[in-house]
Amino acid sequence: MAEVKVLIEGYTTADSVSSSGEEKTCPTITLVRDGDIIMVVDPGVLENQKMLVDKLKKEGLTIDDVNVVCITHSHIDHYRNIGMFPEAKTLEYFGLWDRNTVEDWKEQFTENIRIIKTPGHNYDSITLLVKTDNGIVAICGDVFWKEDFPKDDPYASDKEKLEESRKKVLEMADYIIPGHGKMFKVKNNQNLDRS
Repeated sequence: MAEVKVLIEGYTTADSVSSSGEEKTCPTITLVRDGDIIMVVDPGVLENQKMLVDKLKKEGLTIDDVNVVCITHSHIDHYRNIGMFPEAKTLEYFGLWDRNTVEDWKEQFTENIRIIKTPGHNYDSITLLVKTDNGIVAICGDVFWKEDFPKDDPYASDKEKLEESRKKVLEMADYIIPGHGKMFKVKNNQNLDRS
């Protein structure tokens, strides 16, 4: 089974921008280990990149140990720090990049990591479904910002597709790592289709 660990819990003040006039945001940054894969998902924006370097160090890793960086969608708050990992391949909607070459990714990326397209917040959103000892963890970017927030995503490119993506993720996952909050357990999960 793979291992999933939240390195930095994300946040957003997008729900209070109208009163303060300033939005602050950071995505939830996640580490996934599966066999030879050491992946960072959504390295995002940070006040200081050293924060991420230090979190990796606590896991016994350096920047150079990371061999895949996954971007859940193409909003800069999720991908700005991708340059921290110059030796890593990049996994995103359009393929798996190795420097200047790209190849299509397979939905079953590894034995324990499945990739699904989850449009709605943005047309190029993907979700990782990771089999762990505790169940399936969905790392879904802004399909969900936080648990139960926002009900109506003001930045969604297609609200109908977003609702479909949310339903799909909820049906397939035991836990969700949202785009800007802590991991949460899926409630009343039927998990009928694990294929």
